[in-house]
Amino acid sequence: MDEFSLKKNTAKLSLFSNIMLILVKLAAGIVSNSFGIISEAIHSGTDCFASFIAYFAVKKSSESPDKKHQFGHGKYEDFSGLIEGTLIILAAMYILVEAGRKMITGNHIVANPDIATVVMFFSVVVNIIVSTILFKVAKKTGSIALYADGEHLRTDIYTSLGVALGMLAIKMTGMYILDSMIAFVVAIIIFHAGMKICRKALGNLLDEGLPEKDICLIRRIVKSFKREGIQEACIIKTRTSGPCKNIELTIYAKPTMTVQESHRICNEIENKIKKGLGRAETLIHIEPECNVRI
Repeated sequence: MDEFSLKKNTAKLSLFSNIMLILVKLAAGIVSNSFGIISEAIHSGTDCFASFIAYFAVKKSSESPDKKHQFGHGKYEDFSGLIEGTLIILAAMYILVEAGRKMITGNHIVANPDIATVVMFFSVVVNIIVSTILFKVAKKTGSIALYADGEHLRTDIYTSLGVALGMLAIKMTGMYILDSMIAFVVAIIIFHAGMKICRKALGNLLDEGLPEKDICLIRRIVKSFKREGIQEACIIKTRTSGPCKNIELTIYAKPTMTVQESHRICNEIENKIKKGLGRAETLIHIEPECNVRI
């Protein structure tokens, strides 16, 4: 299976699982009168919309460069990640307000904690399976859209587990206020996940550089050609566009190096970078050897 088909099928799987969980959680929330469960249905609703956005972004970002987008369409994935993170934050704020209102008004009655508990544990199992697949494919393909979708589902695991344990506590203690308190905690966890996704997506949209460990790897690769006339020092500019890492290098070579020799070395450097960092596009500019050290 090619990379695009793998990403598209994974996004479809996430979309299907979220639709199923929304319906199950919403039904359980209405039957049990639990706002904790309903807040989880809202959470799954944002996950579902995020999965739809991820599917669209994956499809669009895979398109080849065209006249208007000569560097490709990778930014679609970054933009979708920003939208997904924003949706999570908005959902968290709504749940915080509603949970606070219920705690103030004292409306906490939960009719059937048993149904709610079973549904939440079912949700945990489904999301563990689907999020594991999402993270695996996101790592393999460098897709921020699938990564953001996986982050959604990972928070859903923790929140669903918390709600399930809360339902058990309500059944044992009869303290129905725990339902609203659980919803409050769920909202805080969701909010944190949304902020994390937004920071990552915004960093890519603003052409934030690669992590320091990646920069160090690039420097080591350049340094490995020192015996062939390449100086260790170089100027490095990096950014991320969707699944692709864009790298610009200025390296210094001995003045007597031929065009053919420098071309061969540049190709080898590019191949090593791609092997070390995955999907990367590297542009190299060679300068004559000088005394400057950067």
